[in-house]
Amino acid sequence: MESLQASPDIQPSSFRKVSQRFLRSISARVGLVLTVVLVVLAVLAPILSPFDPATARNFAERLQPPSLNHWFGTDGLGRDILTLVWHGIRISLLVSLVSVSLGLLIGTLLGLVAGYFRGWLETGIGWLTDILLSFPSILLAIAIASIEIRRLLPPFVTSIVNPDLLNVMIAVGVVQIPIFIRLTRSMVLSLREQAFVQTVRAFGARSGRIIFRHILPASLAPLVVQATLSIGTATLEAAGLGFLGLGAKPPTPELGTMLSDSFTNGYALSRPWTVLMPGLTITLIVLAFNLLGDGLRDSLDPRANR
Repeated sequence: MESLQASPDIQPSSFRKVSQRFLRSISARVGLVLTVVLVVLAVLAPILSPFDPATARNFAERLQPPSLNHWFGTDGLGRDILTLVWHGIRISLLVSLVSVSLGLLIGTLLGLVAGYFRGWLETGIGWLTDILLSFPSILLAIAIASIEIRRLLPPFVTSIVNPDLLNVMIAVGVVQIPIFIRLTRSMVLSLREQAFVQTVRAFGARSGRIIFRHILPASLAPLVVQATLSIGTATLEAAGLGFLGLGAKPPTPELGTMLSDSFTNGYALSRPWTVLMPGLTITLIVLAFNLLGDGLRDSLDPRANR
């Protein structure tokens, strides 16, 4: 039974074919390059800029337009916007990755249980999914962020992560859960009747082994694609919460909060760079992961003939 493969479509030699299909796509290559650049900027943000986003304030240079000294201009506190954007990319990627990971983990586990065991478990999880999906995602995130779930967590957790960011991660992560429940459940319903699963079951394998050694590996491709696409959605939702004042509080350099400060203080139109720079950065992050997700989806599709 150890020699049985998790899926007839997953073979080690298929990795080369998937890579070739991925690299043949122009949009996939663009998405990959943009993603790598964003990750590098996030990692090297403290090194790339000589300014400290939290303390480097020069009121004499407040609201300066882009120049050689400040490529993206300065904000209302005289802080270098390029520095804020670099650190904002780090925070946006961190929040999005943690949120999507949370949604992926919980949603996948619930979807596996619902699709494999069926019965009352499937009914209960289905009700939970329908309830969560009945709300627009951003409204659900706002409702959850307003509860301040961080107050229910142990103090050592909030001492490690910024409490405001932790609240956003939880809110956005909960919004992602029903998406992965539905996707995983549909995959399990299809795979549980496949010949390779029936063969493993006939050999007397336990349900846990069947789920995690055979069904889950065969479901990874669509889950990876959905997780990649969800990072862009999570970025928008996190920025939306920041814009509404439910995200990170100053002086934390968060992109949505930067937009909110510009509009709240009334210089969004008179000093457009204070809006354009963080806004374009959010757009770039979403575009990068959407292109990357589309490329992964096309390259992992076994019916692709490109």
